[in-house]
Amino acid sequence: MSFTGTTRTTPSTLSRWLGYARSNPATVFCAGVLVIFLLIALFAPLLAGDPLKIDPAQRLRPPSDSAIWGRDHLGRDVFARAIYGTRVSMLVGFSVAILVTVLGVAIGIYAGLSTIGGAIVMRLADALMAIPAVLLAIAFASLMNAGLLTVIIAITIPEIPRMVRLVRSVVLGVRQQLHVTAAISIGTSGLALVWRHILPNTLGPVLVQATYACASAIIASAVLSFLGVGLSPEVPSWGGMMADARQQFRIHPVLMLYPGVLLSLLVLAVNILGDRLSDALDPRKARRSGL
Repeated sequence: MSFTGTTRTTPSTLSRWLGYARSNPATVFCAGVLVIFLLIALFAPLLAGDPLKIDPAQRLRPPSDSAIWGRDHLGRDVFARAIYGTRVSMLVGFSVAILVTVLGVAIGIYAGLSTIGGAIVMRLADALMAIPAVLLAIAFASLMNAGLLTVIIAITIPEIPRMVRLVRSVVLGVRQQLHVTAAISIGTSGLALVWRHILPNTLGPVLVQATYACASAIIASAVLSFLGVGLSPEVPSWGGMMADARQQFRIHPVLMLYPGVLLSLLVLAVNILGDRLSDALDPRKARRSGL
């Protein structure tokens, strides 16, 4: 006697990811853009020449073999400055995102678990959020010495209250769940409670806010450089390049177009990728998307 039946085959991991890529081309595109920017930032010395070399005889020259994007008003290679500006923007964006996530999650969890301390923290957060983030960053950058660390600190401070408010709201909601109440009733330690029950529930929202903080930091660093605050004028940055190109905008608009397009593309890729990763971390959304 023989038995016949159908055999169910489980799709491989590669086929599932290929299916996800076909159904989510924007995610794959943004991830590729972000990887390209990371590679550019890491291998900038191999991709471009000296971004600080001044050659007055070559000022405002059109694109050529020695400078494929032309030269600015001081004769500097625009392509080289854009490449090294990528390194500055990526470093500021990721550094601010990491600092905001670590500090914001720690303070937010404390504010959600402590009644009196949480009230004080939230009043301080409200006071900081009442001031526009860019103005607050300019104020902090003006009070400190010019440098990359100054820019990172000045941008991080205004972003922390937003993460704190988000994490605190998640913690307050998680505290009302039955499994957390049961864990508290059996005497689970505070550290174990945070690690097992609170942090996993904050992962999705925190990731989204971290990507927004990264994108906001990249824009803020460009604004600070454009205004001449924080970074030294000779440091190649996208904001500084746009500031230098203001005087020649009518004659050579591409000098401002190059860094502007790079800035827009990077910020858009970070925001879209963070939103898609948030969907992937949600089990219900991930199930609908095939992951």
